[in-house]
Amino acid sequence: MLERERLSPGVVAAALSVWSVRVLGTARRWRPWEAEFTCPCCGEGWARDTLHEALFLLPPKAARELRARVEDLDAALLARTHHEPAADPESAWWHRRC
Repeated sequence: MLERERLSPGVVAAALSVWSVRVLGTARRWRPWEAEFTCPCCGEGWARDTLHEALFLLPPKAARELRARVEDLDAALLARTHHEPAADPESAWWHRRC
């Protein structure tokens, strides 16, 4: 229902998939722009931004389930990256990693 009314159909699953592949995909250096959606059908902008929005809009049980998966990915990203001092401090933390 959330995807039909507020987001595009399937966008939460696509965002989780994109975020997972980008965070866990390879051992090479993190490339933040790869965490963006690249096709209009999946949404626009960063996959993690879409997940952040969904976590606030989903019913509590569904949000809890998604949050557990997102938190694991976030922990992996935090372990692989470091803070970018030149990043905009008003941006979400995942936009300030390199």
